[in-house]
Amino acid sequence: MTDRTVSVVRAGALTTVQDLGRPGHAHLGVPRAGALDAPAHRLANRLVGNPETAATLETTLTGCALRVHTATTVAVTGAPCPVTVDGRPAPWGAPVHVPPGAVLEAGAVTHGLRAYLAFAGGIDAEPVLGSRATDLLSGLGPAPLADGTVLPLGRPQGPPAAVDTVPHPGPAAELVLPFLPGPRDTWFTDAGLRTLTAGRFRVSAASNRIGLRTEGPPLERARTGELPSEGMPLGALQVPPNGLPVLFLHDHPTTGGYPVVGVVPERHLAPAAQAAPGTPVRFVRMR
Repeated sequence: MTDRTVSVVRAGALTTVQDLGRPGHAHLGVPRAGALDAPAHRLANRLVGNPETAATLETTLTGCALRVHTATTVAVTGAPCPVTVDGRPAPWGAPVHVPPGAVLEAGAVTHGLRAYLAFAGGIDAEPVLGSRATDLLSGLGPAPLADGTVLPLGRPQGPPAAVDTVPHPGPAAELVLPFLPGPRDTWFTDAGLRTLTAGRFRVSAASNRIGLRTEGPPLERARTGELPSEGMPLGALQVPPNGLPVLFLHDHPTTGGYPVVGVVPERHLAPAAQAAPGTPVRFVRMR
């Protein structure tokens, strides 16, 4: 019987199982979770013939290495990185055939933050609330990968995409985040709101899957005190007491008591997944 598994040789800084997440459970206190760079996740699945709902691996900065125990097709997308099979170079952004027993390695990213590894058939971890995604805030889903972890693969569902490779735009000079104002923008002075759109911000090294933290000038508050806890959507720009906006990403808490000055629509969030610490950030008010 074919051993449809992969084993982790090198887990890397943070590698998790991700799919499109588990939306619709905020009323239970369960975050969305799922791939931070959803377009890269979808592309990796498409390259190996999976549906977009199949689970992939999301790596952070240093990549990972896995031994496959069955012949399979793999694709690496997201942040560009060197890809090797048993030490031999293989293409990034293209379907790669990996023979049984071989080690596939996605190395450290050359720019960006997160790479995505798709295997034909997807990572067949046990679903929780309809998703295989690792949620770092609630602890739902598979644990982050560790050396020696064994992951099951599903059955291939379609042929790999008939492409040689895919284009990549290269590193962004700055992270541009369009936002809709509110619901608590009145908690900030006119000067504070001008600071949001005109200030020089950058991505903080304290950022993670829960939120992208910023460094820069604090937003001046018009009101002191804090709100009773209220619902927090994906993309909320919450402003804690230090006055520096935090962009809520997929593992964000579902409630919070700090004012939300604006909300970045989901369709604009993928670039935040690849914004390395120090990247300039510009907030643009949507008309």
